[in-house]
Amino acid sequence: MVEMKSDEITGLIKEQIKRYDYSLSMEEEGVVVEAGDGIARVFGLENAMSMEILEFAGGIHGLAMNLEADNIGAILFGGVEEVEEGDEVRRTGRILETNVGPELQGRVVSPLGEPRDGKGPIDSSKTRDIEIKAPGVVKRRPVEVPLQTGYKSIDALTPIGRGQRELIIGDRRTGKSAIAIDTIINQKDSDVHCFYVAIGQKTSDVAKVVDTLRQYGAMEYTTVITAGAEDPTPMQYIAPYAGTAMAEHYMYQGDDAFIVYDDLSKHAVAYREISLLLRRPPGREAYPGDIFYTHSRLLERAAKLNDAMGGGSLTAFPMVETKAGDISAYIPTNVISITDGQIYLESDLFNQGFRPAINVGDSVSRVGGAAQNDAMQEIAGELRLEMAQYRDLEAFAEFASELDEESQAQLARGERVMEMLKQDQYQPMPVEEQAVSLYAAVNGYLDDLKVERVKEYENAMLDHVDTHHENVLTKLKEKAELTEDIEEELKMALAEFDETFKGEEDGSGTGD
Repeated sequence: MVEMKSDEITGLIKEQIKRYDYSLSMEEEGVVVEAGDGIARVFGLENAMSMEILEFAGGIHGLAMNLEADNIGAILFGGVEEVEEGDEVRRTGRILETNVGPELQGRVVSPLGEPRDGKGPIDSSKTRDIEIKAPGVVKRRPVEVPLQTGYKSIDALTPIGRGQRELIIGDRRTGKSAIAIDTIINQKDSDVHCFYVAIGQKTSDVAKVVDTLRQYGAMEYTTVITAGAEDPTPMQYIAPYAGTAMAEHYMYQGDDAFIVYDDLSKHAVAYREISLLLRRPPGREAYPGDIFYTHSRLLERAAKLNDAMGGGSLTAFPMVETKAGDISAYIPTNVISITDGQIYLESDLFNQGFRPAINVGDSVSRVGGAAQNDAMQEIAGELRLEMAQYRDLEAFAEFASELDEESQAQLARGERVMEMLKQDQYQPMPVEEQAVSLYAAVNGYLDDLKVERVKEYENAMLDHVDTHHENVLTKLKEKAELTEDIEEELKMALAEFDETFKGEEDGSGTGD
């Protein structure tokens, strides 16, 4: 028999204690006391956190929204009819999160990052909380780098910078989504990661957007997040926050991202529905008291980060639908006060065939010329002056015969400038070509043309400059400023084209 000394026994016991795998799991369970209309009231989960994921019977998930004294109000993400009174509910200890990362690019996904395009699973190992605190002022830097939309009327008059929040506002069917889609298409040769969040839209409408983006080669760098009209209201509510989390993955890596919320009017309606079902006190137009905070904490996450934070950016295009052009309604005024400017689309202009139907008087960018290159800034200054003078005289247009010659000339130029600002959908224009077109417009090269021939002139002129004076476009693109040499070369190209174009008319296409 082998005798062991007491210190050996002690050593063995200590070694066993070190190797002992001690794990304790505690599960907090509650019970459903009421269920219906996508809402469940749960008793017994005293330590539940706000925005925590709850697991119901049958693997159905919900979100803890109302933390009250004796129960929790939870919203359900599906399987609403399967949740019944008396069902067990478990805490997961996880705050609501979504899949993020490059694996989502080119895909159509749900707000939780699940595939919706029938192209198989998404192998993403990274997740982010759907709601996080927006970066503070110290972590930001001024918005200075342009994000080109490809629209002359926007890039010249209401320029967008990387990190800006620019509201697109207007009635239904005025071209709001078209501007956002064209802006995404225009990022093809840039390094911007794009996200399109469709809230409460028909599946057929989302499919059209995806087909358009794919047709123009934009789906390669775009993620479409959809919470359709047929989806549970909670999905529509979390969709913009989830899309922002996916975009922030790139921003905090030092990259540039661009996100479209189409639209926040439907998002506000979804949140109102949830709040009323949760019996939160209604306020103006039955919206809850925190509807402003709901949108402000979302849009404040768009930012241009400073170098210490990696220098990334997130640019946001929230959309809001107005009724009969009323921009003073509750939700529009809320979002206008949160954003850095707005692009206002008018039904009357749209119906007159002016596309994009931008009211240049009511549209504004609070970033201004800081988000333009030097060449566009110089030309846009003259353009704004021309437009301001034209708007002043427009009211007297019906009495044009009574105006002096100078005013009539100013009115005529304004009409041609407005015609030059028209642009077809899915045809975004490089900024150097925009600069050439607008330079010709504000410097009188169109003054003796008939208005209906302005577009023909523009297309032929750009073709001429690109073919015979490619240097001008190349220099404008590389130097991004209108130097004396470039301007002289541009004047020579325009004069040369002017002579050719008007010579071909044989006197039939000139004059008013």
